[in-house]
Amino acid sequence: MMQAQNEFVKVRLGKLAKMREQGINPYPYKFTLTHHSDELREKAEELIESGETVSWAGRIVRYNRKGKMCFMHLKDSCGKFQILAVSSELSESEYEIVKIMDIGDWVGTSGIIIKTNSGEYTLQSKKIEIISKDIYPLPIPKEKRDEKGNVVIFDEFRDIETRYRERYIDLTLNDNVREVFRKRTRIIQSIRGYLLEKGFLEVETPTLQPIYGGANARPFATHHNAAGMTLYLRIAPELYLKRCIIGGLEKVFEFTKNFRNEGMDKNHSPEFSSVEFYEAFSDYNDMMVHFENICERACIAANGTTKVEYQGKEIDFKAPWPRLTVYEAIKKYAEVSVEELSDEQLKNELEKRQIELGGAWSRGRAILALFEETCEHQLIQPTIIKDMPKESAPLCKVHRANPDLIEQFEPYINGWEIGNAYSELNDPILQRQLLEEQVERGRGGEAETHPMDEDFLHAIECGMPPTGGAGIGIDRLVMLLTNQTTIRDVQLFPLMK
Repeated sequence: MMQAQNEFVKVRLGKLAKMREQGINPYPYKFTLTHHSDELREKAEELIESGETVSWAGRIVRYNRKGKMCFMHLKDSCGKFQILAVSSELSESEYEIVKIMDIGDWVGTSGIIIKTNSGEYTLQSKKIEIISKDIYPLPIPKEKRDEKGNVVIFDEFRDIETRYRERYIDLTLNDNVREVFRKRTRIIQSIRGYLLEKGFLEVETPTLQPIYGGANARPFATHHNAAGMTLYLRIAPELYLKRCIIGGLEKVFEFTKNFRNEGMDKNHSPEFSSVEFYEAFSDYNDMMVHFENICERACIAANGTTKVEYQGKEIDFKAPWPRLTVYEAIKKYAEVSVEELSDEQLKNELEKRQIELGGAWSRGRAILALFEETCEHQLIQPTIIKDMPKESAPLCKVHRANPDLIEQFEPYINGWEIGNAYSELNDPILQRQLLEEQVERGRGGEAETHPMDEDFLHAIECGMPPTGGAGIGIDRLVMLLTNQTTIRDVQLFPLMK
């Protein structure tokens, strides 16, 4: 149903009716372009000299008609360009249409490029038509100058929630928003390009899964009527990608939408994007190199440099990154040598810092909680935190030098965890034992644990070679590389209450 018909809408509906009375289709099937606005700007002198007829289309963002002459600025995906409609150069019916054009209308025109007396390159129309009549007036920002001569923009479309709900208007009005999503595409393309270059195969795994897994998270559940079974939206693609490795696809990756039935804040969304990649015959040390190189290349793709300014802080993505164990990080930032503490002393340390553990006590979970409270917010420059307590993840190999740890790392930037990686566990006996422990921990009160997955265990029993695996949170990486403060600013259509 159309938006409430205020007086402006009624006027535009009247213009629409007038066009149709004249036999004009205000919504034609097609318009043929020869150029975009960036090409018109770049080739203006050449086009003026050749006198070539060009064909271009865009949305009206400025309209100034005086008598038999009308200047308009149209905006396409590449920017703005001026057109000039003069009654003597157009048919009478075409200029009548020019008279009833409005800001927001999509206009197609063909003509020649000229330079006006003010020096602005302009397309002088020889033919012009409305190719989509805008019924609902867009809240176009207005520019004025203050007492000091500075340009001040009065933007009627300022409410952030409205911008998210009506992203189509947000994209139309705000060039900086368009640029964020262009950069997002370049970032994703750079990651895909790197992995393909390294010989990885892009695959697709199920979004609807009979058993969720691959992360500690609450799932969304649904019911399949025909099969009469409960299914879950994917929380991570990990367990299916490992099945690919078991099947002999030695290097695989997948870009996925993941879904977690949890809270929403500036860094978390129930629907988010990630890329995960797995490489047979490698370990977490190899994944560190891939991770650093991928993020460095993504930064260059988005910004042309390895350095980016994020909320007043300069962050350098240049590889290699510093690497600290969890123990080293706690020693550096909390000035606590946790490996030297008894369980009782560690409990006292948490109590002193008012850190609470949900569920049953374990030394590893206590160390992780201490790290999260004291270290994460201080990891501004890209840093790899490695060698986690064994309680951190049930899908990872035991550390080859310390049985209390696992070969896991998490990269941190701006105090955020932006990924996760393992030397993947491929011992089927130990894997079963750890998943059984996860089930017991869930019974013990932990909110987020892995479920038992018998089919995955059977796959591991069929033999998985040594493997390194990693996952990167696309949304958070894009936030960092585009200087955005909330995940909703890098998702085109974020979930809204």
